[in-house]
Amino acid sequence: MFKLQIKYLSFFFGIVSILSFFNILYSCYFNLYLNLDTYYFTLLTSFIIFIIFFKFGKYNFKSNVFQKILTVFLGYILIPLTLSIPFYFSIYNLTFSNSFFEAISGFTSTGFTVFENIKLIDQSLILWRSSIQWIGGLYFLFSIIYLIDIYDDSFKKTLTNFISFNSSEILKQATKIFILYSSLTILIFLLLNFFSIRTFDSLNLAFTIISSGGFLPVNDISLIIRENSQIIIFSILMLFSFFSLFFTYNLIFLRKKNINFFYEDFHLTIYLIVVITIFLLFFSFKNDFLINLFSIISSMSNIGFSLDSGKPNLNFIFLILVIIGGSFFSTSSGLRFVKVYSLFKFSLNQILSFSRPKNVFMNRLIFTKINFNLDEINKYFLTIIVFIISLIMLSILLSLSGINFINSFKLSILTLMNTVNSSIYGLETFDFNNLQVFAKYSLIFFMIVGRIELLTILLLIKNFLFKN
Repeated sequence: MFKLQIKYLSFFFGIVSILSFFNILYSCYFNLYLNLDTYYFTLLTSFIIFIIFFKFGKYNFKSNVFQKILTVFLGYILIPLTLSIPFYFSIYNLTFSNSFFEAISGFTSTGFTVFENIKLIDQSLILWRSSIQWIGGLYFLFSIIYLIDIYDDSFKKTLTNFISFNSSEILKQATKIFILYSSLTILIFLLLNFFSIRTFDSLNLAFTIISSGGFLPVNDISLIIRENSQIIIFSILMLFSFFSLFFTYNLIFLRKKNINFFYEDFHLTIYLIVVITIFLLFFSFKNDFLINLFSIISSMSNIGFSLDSGKPNLNFIFLILVIIGGSFFSTSSGLRFVKVYSLFKFSLNQILSFSRPKNVFMNRLIFTKINFNLDEINKYFLTIIVFIISLIMLSILLSLSGINFINSFKLSILTLMNTVNSSIYGLETFDFNNLQVFAKYSLIFFMIVGRIELLTILLLIKNFLFKN
């Protein structure tokens, strides 16, 4: 009907099959037989779908943006359905709603969980939860390349010198993404091990950090991160999902240094330094700077972990950091800092142009020669409008489900920004298990909306309402 490119999705069902196989090996090696049959079922299901989608799917690089958006959205439904099988058929008697909610939460790297006590879950299912985040982060990065035509030229230039991606360029970038994503995961795992974090926790946290996810192998991150050295290294590692995935690659391997490949990360570095400095000067009075640093980077990278019991007076500030987000080409969510900064500077220039009509104000990013045009500004503005509308809608839906307005508002922000609820947002005790089914599916839908580019929602509406 819509000529969906299901061959694109087959690759990820193949990865699900591989992850299922590794989980079977892990369960057999450590004699974890409680949920072993569920991984066999998942392996069989995902492999059959992989064969069908790959054999009968036809990939067309010339398919329109509308078809690509629907394909990506379909992936956010079908892949989590397969990933939810181990939850649904586990010994923990999860309903289909709870199983699908857990899978969507992991796949979108949000981190909301229906499990009240992680200690009661066997290790194989904990590892499966973390694996869901890893494949979800990879799917998100691939989808950016897949939907590259909806983005601005300035953002495209951070990835390649080509303005338009052909088939060979897409394949090249996809291969590079997979290698980088996997290599950084291994690097994070090794570094966490080096700083005396046990192997099982290091593996799960590596999957979580690189995907900007929110699942933990324990009930509280403070049970793992205890020493100052561990807090510092964990904070640094969370920056991998804040900066561009290509940042370290470009620093090391790019022969002809092109400022276009670094301009966003350069602005993010300034932004990070300014925020940390402000917290150091004004909000760290009790020698708790490292804990604040952890919360700052966790919020900016849309992970959401916290080592603190919570400071109600800082909830709003941390939520603002969550909304702004990180790099365009990272696994973090958010509106993206460069978009917010560009829109702010353009608005300021417009105001100054009326007060000083004889002066000329350049819409240029600082320390670069990159100008942003009116079309890009319009897209940034529309993205913020979609976010505000989505925020209001979800807040109303959650309020109608019996959640008080303050919690509804906070939870809506975290849902759209795919950030886990924790003490720094005042929602650490929120119960997702007993949430009404209507509220769960509302969160499911908006977790997906938050994970795909908000601008794609406008393109879908435009295609349905204004087909000409």
